Amino acid sequence: WLALRGVLEPILASGGTVIVGLLCLMLSDLGSTAALGPVAAVGIVCAMLTSLTFLPAMLALVGRAAFWPRAPRRGSAPVALTGADATGPWARVGRLVAAAPKRVAATVVVLLVAGCGGLTLLQADGVPQSEFVLGASQARDGQAALDRHFPGGSGTPTYVLAPADQRAEVAAAVAGADGVEGLALVSQDSPSGSLPVDASGEVAAEASAGPFADARPTEVDGQLLFSVTLEDPADSLEAEQTVRALREAVGPLDAAVGGSTAVDLDTNETSAHDRTLIIPLVLVAITIMLALLLRSLLAPLVLLATTVLSFGTALGVSAVIFRLIDQPRSDPSVPLYAFVFLVALGIDYNIFLMTRVREEALVHGTREGTLRGLSITGGVITSAGVVLAATFAALLVIPIQFLLQLAIIVALGVLMDALVVRTFLVPALAVAIGDRIWWPAAISRGRRAAPTHRKDASDAAPAR
Repeated sequence: WLALRGVLEPILASGGTVIVGLLCLMLSDLGSTAALGPVAAVGIVCAMLTSLTFLPAMLALVGRAAFWPRAPRRGSAPVALTGADATGPWARVGRLVAAAPKRVAATVVVLLVAGCGGLTLLQADGVPQSEFVLGASQARDGQAALDRHFPGGSGTPTYVLAPADQRAEVAAAVAGADGVEGLALVSQDSPSGSLPVDASGEVAAEASAGPFADARPTEVDGQLLFSVTLEDPADSLEAEQTVRALREAVGPLDAAVGGSTAVDLDTNETSAHDRTLIIPLVLVAITIMLALLLRSLLAPLVLLATTVLSFGTALGVSAVIFRLIDQPRSDPSVPLYAFVFLVALGIDYNIFLMTRVREEALVHGTREGTLRGLSITGGVITSAGVVLAATFAALLVIPIQFLLQLAIIVALGVLMDALVVRTFLVPALAVAIGDRIWWPAAISRGRRAAPTHRKDASDAAPAR
């Protein structure tokens, strides 16, 4: 019961930040992204309820045997958490940080900023659909064979819906665009379903005789449908550029451009818009939750800055890795998903650390409280980070480029956050800033609470 009471607040805050971050995805204009938010948030709620109800009940039922073969013994001497008598790797890390906090913080920041330099190599503007599958692909090989004999867009034309009275102007604008191989008008009377037309919009001579003699372009509600064959494959980025040029050319003529290439283009542009909208909202929401949890305004900003810097480094280093494995381009949604996962999950480690640091700082001061918090939470947070990174790394075996890149970014970011940012940077900043990090709370002015004896992990004996 004491352990449950002690971890209730950080677990609720940790789960809450992830839930809020995921629910922000509902603001996406893409249905697939918007649907992911509430589904994943429900999963987090279920995991929280299980960890706070079923797990404690099972531990109470099984007793200390649950920790076999290294079950703790009652009545053992407490562990020294700080000072010369402190033991364990995290106590040694704490002493290293406390000896030169500013130097440690500066060194880590320089390394992380250097890693952010890889962001210049990131190309998250879209990937051809044919490149989504890694390794052998019969569909990709078949398309390549067709491209050697026919225009790339033969099997999947782009469509232009235009007013019938703008027929000639639209035809001229489409035919004059770079990347257009052929132009036709949809005709229900034609045996082939379309009639080739020239740049003036008139039916070509070869399509006005024989079985095409009586065929006429189909007009519905005063509109005609042009079928445009592109030079490049329909799923290529070059075809998307052609569609963009077509829209600029025929837009003033009240014509609309559609088709599979146009859908891909709209999806990429919408994903880029979602990044711009959702990422700032996630940052604001998480900052508010941290401020409520830590009763501070400065500490949440420091923690958020370290998490964002960690994300930028993970994304930059991953961009370099993508180049090395010959996957230089990324889908626009990859940075968004990676951001939500890394920031929402990465901030959890800071929550676990800083909530304990605050508890200790209320009695012992920020410097010693930071060292005690690091010693107590170091093993748990590191273990959680390694498990989470390994979980995402399992996605590497799936031959889908989107999942491969997401796995690399998140696994790398989680390890970096758990092993570097939370272990060195955050404690160093806390020690360097001192009590002021809790501003404007009373603790920031040096006020202390009366020391109390805690019957929890800090007083537990080492496993034997």
